[in-house]
Amino acid sequence: IRYIVAATALMVCCLNVVASAFVTPSSSARFASVSTPSPALFMSDDKEGGAAIAKPKIQTKTTTVTKQKQKQKQRQKQRTSDPINRRDEEFEDAPMYRLMLLGDEEYDIVHVVERMCAILDDMDEDAASTILNQAQIAGKAMCGKYPFEHAEMYKEQLARSDPIIYADLEEENKRD
Repeated sequence: IRYIVAATALMVCCLNVVASAFVTPSSSARFASVSTPSPALFMSDDKEGGAAIAKPKIQTKTTTVTKQKQKQKQRQKQRTSDPINRRDEEFEDAPMYRLMLLGDEEYDIVHVVERMCAILDDMDEDAASTILNQAQIAGKAMCGKYPFEHAEMYKEQLARSDPIIYADLEEENKRD
């Protein structure tokens, strides 16, 4: 029994030394007179047993700083029904050229009418004979209005005919 009492006293002294490391100076006097350890420091609240070290009480202060929003001028959204303002671009149409058939006394009427119908897409035999008669009377007659590249091609094809058919180009806005 003496050994048990001596061992118990030794354990109490060791526990007091350990407990004094966790306790503030004002509460250390309480442990000096107590022979058993404080259950709040060394026992857990769960009934399973075992020692657990108590967590110190630390208070943390959280401050939240809020800033007021500044007023900004709101942009109005564009409506999809509103037309987009773009600079109006002025486009010029391609200049049109008149293909003129020049009159010649040596033309074979059948040959000229056939070649004009074959070369010019929008020409039929009645229109070709009418244009040929006007060219023989006035010296020249208009076969049609075309963009420059088309008019030039038609002129070249008429000139390659055998016997040759004379044609000329005139800009639409010019009048002789």
